Amino acid sequence: MENMESEFVVSIPGNDRAFMYYPPLKRVREYVEKNWAEPISLTDAAGVAAMETSYFSTFFHRKVGIPFSDWLRRIRVAKAIDMIQEKDRSICEVAFAVGFNDLRTFGRAFKRYTNRTPMNYKKACRP
Repeated sequence: MENMESEFVVSIPGNDRAFMYYPPLKRVREYVEKNWAEPISLTDAAGVAAMETSYFSTFFHRKVGIPFSDWLRRIRVAKAIDMIQEKDRSICEVAFAVGFNDLRTFGRAFKRYTNRTPMNYKKACRP
């Protein structure tokens, strides 16, 4: 399992300093850290940042380096990896537990960031 952990680390790219230097981004990150399993829209994040939605979208992308939605998906996939490794849950349970609304979207996001399907990843994690 040690090899799996090092092989399948989902990186959360972006400028981490942006979250330290810009209070609105710091608030958004704290909000997401507490609510990542709940539905979070761009409008929700903009509200936390006290910005208009389109301005927040542009601001986040410029300062962090990736769109908000991509950043949030990566966080959720990273949480899913932890859940798959630590708990004996079905892929469907994991998908919904980390905030995805449907299995297909979860599967596409998971494969995009790990180059494996969730089921293949789960099989590789199990002895």
